[in-house]
Amino acid sequence: MSADVRVVLDRAAIDRVLESPQGDVGRELARRAVSVDRRAKGACPVDTGRLRSSINWRLAVDSQGLLAVVGTNVEYAAYVEFGTGRAAAQPFFRPALGAG
Repeated sequence: MSADVRVVLDRAAIDRVLESPQGDVGRELARRAVSVDRRAKGACPVDTGRLRSSINWRLAVDSQGLLAVVGTNVEYAAYVEFGTGRAAAQPFFRPALGAG
């Protein structure tokens, strides 16, 4: 006895789940990005508050698909994160990512 099995894939539905910001993957990426954003803001050293208030997140799409971007546009953020010859590092992004 044999049975024929036919599987029909709805490519549009799969794309919505995997690639849409409103899909399951997009919602999970957003949840994780918000978590990293909060931890980075919590660990960010504050002088004027400019750096901390500049930390933000967004969902984006690149050649490999949907991704979350957490960052800042403040030019001195890398100097705070990694330090300089005159100032010690004060990491806030790496700990927020769990990277030490």
